[in-house]
Amino acid sequence: MKSKQNRKVRGVVRHWLVRTLWAAVFLLVAVGTNAQSGILAPASVVKPRAYVSLQPIPRGKQFEIAVVANIVAGYHVNSHKPTDPYLIPTTITPALPKGFQLVDTIYPPGQEKRFPFSPDKPLNVYSGTVTLRLKLTAQNNAALGPATIPLTLRYQACNDAACLPPVKLPLSAKVDVAAATAKSRSSHPEIFRDASGR
Repeated sequence: MKSKQNRKVRGVVRHWLVRTLWAAVFLLVAVGTNAQSGILAPASVVKPRAYVSLQPIPRGKQFEIAVVANIVAGYHVNSHKPTDPYLIPTTITPALPKGFQLVDTIYPPGQEKRFPFSPDKPLNVYSGTVTLRLKLTAQNNAALGPATIPLTLRYQACNDAACLPPVKLPLSAKVDVAAATAKSRSSHPEIFRDASGR
């Protein structure tokens, strides 16, 4: 019985080591051939832009930030829930100023695709344009007036041949906080309607 369990554990470890080795090989290929093969720098693969759902944002009101990320044709990034644990998930992380609270972070489902470097197992990825959403609240102690919410987009980009090193890309969202009784209007409804599926 123990022998069977040991063989099973060794098999799992071997599988993990092989996949880790392949990931390292792809990383070295990407870094080593960057100059001569035209592979893009990791930070230039994704072009993100942040949008805010309300302007101004009354104190006590919930609002959203949508990060619309355009991925260069021929490349993809791992989804938020990649297929294998050694792959870097895509994440969006805010550095919230005092008076703002994160309610939820919403990631779209990825697409299952096969690639030459992973022919036996499809990978869960984002490609084209993807929208990541943050739900936040401007609390009653949020400072009135303009504010900047710094964001960090982390991703690992790959093309059909190689994966690039993971990168953390900084961006920010501009908001305007108003009194709790202030009137506000929807901003960029086409983005937030599409993101919510309504």
